[in-house]
Amino acid sequence: MEILRLVLLLLHLLGFAALFGGLLAQARLPEKRVNDLMRDGAGTAVLAGLALVGVLEAGDGDVDHAKVGVKLVVGVVILVLVMANLRKERIPQGLWALLLLLTVANVAVAVFWSPVHGSY
Repeated sequence: MEILRLVLLLLHLLGFAALFGGLLAQARLPEKRVNDLMRDGAGTAVLAGLALVGVLEAGDGDVDHAKVGVKLVVGVVILVLVMANLRKERIPQGLWALLLLLTVANVAVAVFWSPVHGSY
C-alpha cells in the first residue's frame, strides 16, 4: 500500500509540475493560451489526488477532509477553466494570472495546512 501511495503522490506532483510549467512557459509571451501541458497536468493532478485520498482512507493514514475538500474545489476549478478554454486561440491575461494564482494557492494549501504531521 505504501508503494501505491508514493506512486500516486509522485503522479500528483508531476501533474502539478506540468500545469505550472505550462503556465510559466508563457510568462513572457504577449498572448496566452491553454496548452496541452496545462490540460494534462490539471487532469493528472486532480485524478491522482483523488486516488491518493482513496488509498489513504483505505489504509491507516490520517486524512484532513477539510484540506482535501479545499484542494479538490480549487483543482476542479482549475480543470474546468482549462477545459473550457482549451480550444480557444488565446485567453485573457487575467485568466492566465488567475490560473497561475489558483495553482500556487493549491500548493500553498498542501504545504502550509498541516495541523497533523504526516497527514494529507
